[in-house]
Amino acid sequence: MPARALMIGGTASHVGKSWIATAICRSLHRKGIRVAPFKAQNMSNNSYPCPGGGEIGRAQVAQAQACGLEPSPDMNPILLKPSADATSQVVVHGQVWRNLSAADYYRQYDFLVRKVDESYARLAAQYDYIVIEGAGGIAELNLRRMDLVNLGLARRLNVPVLLVADIDRGGVFASICGTISLLEPEEAALVRAFAVNRFRGDPALFADAVPILQEKTGRPCLGVFPYVHDVEIDEEDSVALDHWQPAAQDGPAIAILQFPRVSNHTDFQRLTSALWIQRPSRRQFDLVILPGSKNSVADLEWLRQQNFDLWLQEQHAGGAHILGVCGGYQMMGESIDDPYHVESNQTSVPGLRMLPVRTVLLQKKVTQRVVASTPKGRNFSAYEIHMGETSRPENAEPFAWIDGRPEGIRHGRCAGTYLHSALDNPDVLEDWIGFRPPEPVSHDDSYNRLADWFERWVDGPKFESLFLA
Repeated sequence: MPARALMIGGTASHVGKSWIATAICRSLHRKGIRVAPFKAQNMSNNSYPCPGGGEIGRAQVAQAQACGLEPSPDMNPILLKPSADATSQVVVHGQVWRNLSAADYYRQYDFLVRKVDESYARLAAQYDYIVIEGAGGIAELNLRRMDLVNLGLARRLNVPVLLVADIDRGGVFASICGTISLLEPEEAALVRAFAVNRFRGDPALFADAVPILQEKTGRPCLGVFPYVHDVEIDEEDSVALDHWQPAAQDGPAIAILQFPRVSNHTDFQRLTSALWIQRPSRRQFDLVILPGSKNSVADLEWLRQQNFDLWLQEQHAGGAHILGVCGGYQMMGESIDDPYHVESNQTSVPGLRMLPVRTVLLQKKVTQRVVASTPKGRNFSAYEIHMGETSRPENAEPFAWIDGRPEGIRHGRCAGTYLHSALDNPDVLEDWIGFRPPEPVSHDDSYNRLADWFERWVDGPKFESLFLA
């Protein structure tokens, strides 16, 4: 018997599709249903390695964990990692396939849709229920003919759709009614209900609006879901940084450079007092972080254009610790060589010369999980996703140890590492600069809170009759 499924579609990007999908995954998992997540195509520079190799988007990793599963490349068969304004690295079934412009990407539709269908079929053969997440808005008319991830997929699979809208950004009537009105009849027939997300205040105040929306759309409202403040899950992409606000005022002053092509910014969500900055600040910080980048060469050029190279030297002279992670680590070295033109047309570019290391960009990507230990012997879990090989002096102090080999470097108050999520462990920063961040909230606690939130505010009987019967 093929798996049942539903699709979480959105009126736009960043309306909370990932949260709703994750909440449903955990809710069904708690009911004993064998459930798995699926997103055909994800555009994100936040990714994570699967146990058997390959990488997928962080949102599907969170959803897999909410289902009690290890992530698999089939859960996100196509991952687009933007490396330039109109070019992305295309990851298919977890492995780097090609670097393509948007126009060239859509010319590969026939190949890509086969890969999507292959992955879905494998999941549907293993699980009872599939929670599918769409991308962006479902009424993107210019992409209808080449749609891999929204209603084109729902039509091929004959999957019912729950439409999610974000009331916090305003215009919820227009976004819901307008989205449905733009759909073709066979597409609109798949949209069974809508949900209003991120309501601030008393949801009862919106009660009069629900009948109006139901009358205008001819569809039931599945729930008005309040804004959530006490749930922490990994964000899908850097759009979340536009809404970042430091949650804590105590602790050291921390700045994180917000590169145009920043990747894996989830490495720093435990640093609740940190500021993401796009311009040099007059403030003296205790710790400045250069995060990962999908294009280290281009973001290094941007860094210099913003005069961050001089600012970093001034911050260091004023007493700041400087940490580079992955792409940021590469930038802090003597040079970045690109002999295969992985990221640019330049063969070599000078680095910031804050660390005595050199990087060569290679054609093969490293994607692996590791267990590392600090020089003081404190163990922590981390992962690597990079296409560079960085050489360091033999006598240099490592940032960490992995199976007896040195990883990264500590050079006075400067350090660099390829280990993503290292700062999730409070021991790592305490070992290096004497500051202990807050203890992380467990993933399970977050997923259970999210499921509790969904189950409290959803019209349960209506949800079951429309999507589970």
